[in-house]
Amino acid sequence: MFARHGAEISVPKHRLPARPMDPDTAYQLVHDHLMLDGNARLNLATFVTTWMEPEADRLLAECSAKNMIDKDEYPQTAELERRCVSMLGQLWHAPSEATSLGCSTIGSSEAAMLAGLALKRRWQQRRRRDGADTARPNLVMGINVQVCWEKFCTYFEVEPRFAPMEGERFHLDAEQAVRLCDENTIGVVAVLGSTFDGSYEPVAEIAAALDDLQSRTGLDVPVHVDGASGAMIAPFLDPGLVWDFRLPRVASINTSGHKYGLVYPGVGWVLWRDAEAVPEELIFKVNYLGGEMATFALNFSRPGGQVVAQYYTFLRLGWEGFRQIQAECRRVATYLSRRVAAMGPFRLLTHGDELPVFAFTVNIPNFSVFDVSAGLRERGWQVPAYTFPPHREDLAVLRIVVRNGMGREIADLLLDDLEHLLPHLRRQTAPIRGAEAAGFDHASVRHRELTRGG
Repeated sequence: MFARHGAEISVPKHRLPARPMDPDTAYQLVHDHLMLDGNARLNLATFVTTWMEPEADRLLAECSAKNMIDKDEYPQTAELERRCVSMLGQLWHAPSEATSLGCSTIGSSEAAMLAGLALKRRWQQRRRRDGADTARPNLVMGINVQVCWEKFCTYFEVEPRFAPMEGERFHLDAEQAVRLCDENTIGVVAVLGSTFDGSYEPVAEIAAALDDLQSRTGLDVPVHVDGASGAMIAPFLDPGLVWDFRLPRVASINTSGHKYGLVYPGVGWVLWRDAEAVPEELIFKVNYLGGEMATFALNFSRPGGQVVAQYYTFLRLGWEGFRQIQAECRRVATYLSRRVAAMGPFRLLTHGDELPVFAFTVNIPNFSVFDVSAGLRERGWQVPAYTFPPHREDLAVLRIVVRNGMGREIADLLLDDLEHLLPHLRRQTAPIRGAEAAGFDHASVRHRELTRGG
């Protein structure tokens, strides 16, 4: 294998090779390059799914050549997408799940763009009817939102209004949301599961405060729930929590099928309360390969495999299967957080009892969270260390995301490695100070963490 033609020579990296090579040689060369990647199962930074059943893998491979935008050629793939939308509508208490309005996307980033566009166009329509100016739209959200919302505001010329963190408040609350709203606010984004610490924002309280604002001022500000992670956790583990379409002010919801929807990257979903929430001008009627179809998407051609895998996962697990898996993730997360807190040098910010995610910081002076992250990486663990945004740049934390496939055995391996690392860090004669000494840059760490979807 490693002495045949193509393997024994230096392969050009930035231009096409002059000659073809055997497929198994090309495969081996690419495969060997990828050995330098981290182990996805040990990546505790990412929210995205890193394990699926072999049957789902087979379906993904069988559907990779299907361009799901072509609904005439692949009508059953389109039907499975429609069924997934209906199932999510039922899960999120849509007024009529049988006719739920929604679509699949590449991920929550595209879903956020579509939801934000719908909010902006609805606001523009209302303002034009009232003969008012439409030049200065703004969107209210906490500084903890995923970077896709900053992209939306930049790409579509909307002023972002961020509520900063203050003290031990690490996300948007009702008071901050109302304070930032005015006649130019197209909506408020409430996050069900912050990527910074795994906590839920108080969606019902925010909606109630906006109801009060409307009664006092006449301002009608809709809410979009960014449920990239929490929208596939709360329905199963927190059924009494009201955050979804049960709140009349919630106009739209997104989630990532490739996070706690338990599908490989990239599939997301966005649903609207009803047809009125999506201006007709955003729906394109496209004549494509012999048939007319309606489409509301930023992407066009994409494989149908992830949507098919999502439908398989819904069928395979059902409500009870999802509940069992998400409950086990939460049990492992709370178990880990208790054990980490008991070690002594760490202070928990969250406990993993909302999203199965928790953040913690170092509360002794002789080493930092960046030292811990670097030390764990030597054993293969990817545990992100980063600083919080304004006004809590002084706070640096580690965050652990527990996903399907991380059981108690793997959790105990992580705890063993963390316990073995601590004496070495305590013995440092010249403490490593800050992120830069560990080879990190605060701004780039935060950017990488957010843009990777958590």
